[in-house]
Amino acid sequence: MKDRVSIDLKDGVADVRLIRADKMNALDEAMFDALIEAAAQLAQMKGLRAVVLSGEGRAFCAGLDMGRMEAMKNQGEALAGLRDLTARSHGPANRPQWAAWAWRELPVPVIAAVHGVAFGGGFQVALGADMRFSTADCRFSVMEIRWGLVPDVAGTQLMRHLAREDVVRDLTYSGRIFNGVEAKEYGFVTRVCADPRAEALDYAREIANKNPDAIRAAKRLLNLAVATDARTGLMAESKEQVRLIGSPNQIEAVRAEMARRKPVFNDA
Repeated sequence: MKDRVSIDLKDGVADVRLIRADKMNALDEAMFDALIEAAAQLAQMKGLRAVVLSGEGRAFCAGLDMGRMEAMKNQGEALAGLRDLTARSHGPANRPQWAAWAWRELPVPVIAAVHGVAFGGGFQVALGADMRFSTADCRFSVMEIRWGLVPDVAGTQLMRHLAREDVVRDLTYSGRIFNGVEAKEYGFVTRVCADPRAEALDYAREIANKNPDAIRAAKRLLNLAVATDARTGLMAESKEQVRLIGSPNQIEAVRAEMARRKPVFNDA
């Protein structure tokens, strides 16, 4: 993992970086493995409050490594190393899908800071985050159609909750490139800013000063809300609130707010 993804934890905020800058952080087998391993490590990390996911160098992630496309061109269906994508190796997902979906499953908020390009699988990895901060000139694309493929890094399931159906279809059918401003209009980008990583880290530090029990409960509820009916979601909301009311961190949140001081929370 160390030659593909780095993790730096400080004051509850994990600064996670794709570090294959010479290849614009493209997704090769090692990068898929590193993303999955990084998410697994973070899920077990004590004191974690929020995550910022970004890429070093000129881009967030340029998508699938071109070496794999060369192999596909030369070998066709006999592409060496191609796994059975219908096998569910990670809960509901296969291995490439989990490289994006794992960020959704982390118990704390994840902010993707995106610059340069986020093409194909790189775009889908960013969609796995709770929010995306982007430069105005960042270029995005659901690029798989250019290679005669469909988005398969969990993109169809992530896009449908963020943008209108016709917009998702347009981008998937055409593979056209769109910028950060357009991405915000569509619903894929949360905030357009000059320095997405700096703003994302500031925002993550703000989250880190909130009740970690409530933040984790909120993420569970919001994840559930897009995958269930209203009756189930409303009951889950009530159950989470019952667990929070009167708990030590919730009481500390009230006391700190009333005293106008910074709260001191126990780790979730």
